Amino acid sequence: MLATLALYDTKAARALDARATTELGGDAFELMRRAGRAAWHCALRHWPQAQRIVVVCGPGNNGGDGYVLARLALEAGRNVRVVRLAEHSSSTPAAQRACDEFRQRNGRIETFIDALPPADLIVDALFGIGLSRAPEGNAKALIDAVNVHAAPRLSLDVPSGIDADTGAVPGAAVVATRTLEFIVPKPGLHTGTAMTLRGRLELAELQVASTIFEGIEPHSALLLPDALKGVLRPRRRDAHKGDSGRVLCLGGDHGSGGAIVLCAEAALRAGAGLVDVATREEHIGALLSRRPEAMARAVERSEDLAVQLERADVVAAGPGLGQGVWGRVLFGAALGSGKALVLDADALNLLATRENVSLPAGTILTPHPGEAARLLGMSTQDIQRDRHGAAFAIAEKFGAVVVLKGAGTVVAETGRRAGVIGAGNPGMAVGGMGDLLTGVIAALRAQGMPAFDAACVGALLHASAGDDAARDGGERGLMPSDLLPRLRRLANPDALR
Repeated sequence: MLATLALYDTKAARALDARATTELGGDAFELMRRAGRAAWHCALRHWPQAQRIVVVCGPGNNGGDGYVLARLALEAGRNVRVVRLAEHSSSTPAAQRACDEFRQRNGRIETFIDALPPADLIVDALFGIGLSRAPEGNAKALIDAVNVHAAPRLSLDVPSGIDADTGAVPGAAVVATRTLEFIVPKPGLHTGTAMTLRGRLELAELQVASTIFEGIEPHSALLLPDALKGVLRPRRRDAHKGDSGRVLCLGGDHGSGGAIVLCAEAALRAGAGLVDVATREEHIGALLSRRPEAMARAVERSEDLAVQLERADVVAAGPGLGQGVWGRVLFGAALGSGKALVLDADALNLLATRENVSLPAGTILTPHPGEAARLLGMSTQDIQRDRHGAAFAIAEKFGAVVVLKGAGTVVAETGRRAGVIGAGNPGMAVGGMGDLLTGVIAALRAQGMPAFDAACVGALLHASAGDDAARDGGERGLMPSDLLPRLRRLANPDALR
């Protein structure tokens, strides 16, 4: 079982807040005081020299957290100014109390007009988890003013304007330097556009009792690189190649031979015992020259695949497959084989054109947002607005495990909690990375992992190898082949000690 960090949606976060308040004898202000104190300590750790602090406060409890921080900063001798919208008077008793305490220290509260005052630090306590639609009017203007300011920005709980559940950014949103989450991490900050805006993340648990979590289910689970140490165990001393399964990599139409080569290499580096490749004849020489461990066969018709399909444990289909006659014929043969499938690239595009298709149990689909959009008949923007929802919609439609690639890759299967990959970097946004992922997942599946586990571990292994490679030379210019030696190292637990 993978070690994970539980992510909680807005509904659960509010329930936990309510339970924590009950544990504190019904004192909502005490929880707010803890949040504001944690935020002030965060500001002191990261910006100890900041003398001029502007706190942008909204009307709810997020704003109340900001008022507590503002009071503590004022008491510490900082020059503090609270800015709020004219229409934003405090709407909860706890937030009003925090506002009153700040005023009692002669704190300054100003109404936003068109710009923010000079500052060494801006604290965003405007909306937190309380907004899931696009900010309008003065609220949008205030967020825009925060973003054009030269000072660093600390957001409390969630940068204002980001949907805490989906990571969608429907309109203006604060671009945070750092975000301090309270009590629990939120799923929306770990996938999609939000990852560009959240800055660095910290979590303040606020010393709440562990009993408040009983009966409240997490939304999803964040998978971090350390989790690999617990699942990729050493092999038995008497292991043989048959124990690690046989992968058939299917693809590489004219002009796309490199894709299937990368897939095969990744399958080998991720530990498959045997790797067959079915591709165009023109690619055989280059493939064997680069990777003689792969067993390559030129195929032109579905009949040419019969032997390879029969002996395969897993078929990885799609890299460089194309959507012409050759690709369609081979894809049909793979579907009809009844073997465990990992489908990517053009295999997904071909799947999107078929109606009422029945996939073998345990099939794994690995779409990027564009391919996901074709599978669901919607726009890429629709996919990105709710990546979790999209992944589950594909899983439900095709009865498969889905790996929705991108920033914060989401792994979904109907009836299970989603996994979110907490690794990877923008340097991996380059052609060929998906071909590697297909091979890695297929190799793990061939080694006996259930489909969902193979998808989670494979995506995490792939992303972690990308991060490892990026540390050696940077993200720009990162190539898929740079990951291959890292895949081998990270796939062996002894190398992780």
